[in-house]
Amino acid sequence: MFRSNRRRIVLKSREEIELMRRAGQIVARALDEVRRHTRPGVSTAELDRIAEDVLRRHNAAPVFKGYPNPHPGGPPFPATITACINEELVHGIPSPHRVLQEGDIFSVDCGAYYKGWVGDAAITVPVGEISAEARRLLEVTEQALYEGIAQGRVGNRTEDISAAVQAYVEAHGYSVVREYTGHGVGRNMHEDPQVPNFGQAGKGVPLKAGMTIALEPMVQVGTWKTRVLDDGWTVVSADGSLSAHFEHSFAVTDGEPDILTLL
Repeated sequence: MFRSNRRRIVLKSREEIELMRRAGQIVARALDEVRRHTRPGVSTAELDRIAEDVLRRHNAAPVFKGYPNPHPGGPPFPATITACINEELVHGIPSPHRVLQEGDIFSVDCGAYYKGWVGDAAITVPVGEISAEARRLLEVTEQALYEGIAQGRVGNRTEDISAAVQAYVEAHGYSVVREYTGHGVGRNMHEDPQVPNFGQAGKGVPLKAGMTIALEPMVQVGTWKTRVLDDGWTVVSADGSLSAHFEHSFAVTDGEPDILTLL
């Protein structure tokens, strides 16, 4: 999610993947609690408090809180979740003054450290009744995530994942964001390899058993271009169109991809 310097690819053992699964399950619980409390009239700060409470109760720590700003001199990220409404894509800062309204779509990303390992996932949820276009955007973005994960197997390459996401999204008339990508994950939130949401099948890094990846399609109704707001964090669609964001962390195995951020 956040931009960062990449690190070398680190293959994980079965025992390490199980610890990552535990971290991922804690994140999944936090996101489930946020989903259950998402309704008109609730503030994004309250949802941030709810997510952090889940992490702390399960002996996990927020990954995002205090994360360095990618822009020189900018403030570190101040919260447990990123909270984005409608045209906001990623890195939105929770606030008691940001109150959800009927018809909004709300994107929330959460990361947790547990016993030295990272879980990282994101969802976009409806606030009350939403438009048909917004609902279709959510459905397409979430399915694009699973289309990409399905390509995360030994014998494929990273851009097989990327190409699957892009093809599904564009077949439905939407755009995939270029400036922000999926990434390896493990002891650090960002590891190699980088996994964009667009690419050419057959290209990229060969996938090996033990690789762990956080795949996160970021999809917009209009342009793929984005811009950063004056707070130095919040990324929005350049044309003001609706944005959606879904993410799972998964492990490449000798068989089917193993999603680590499910309850």
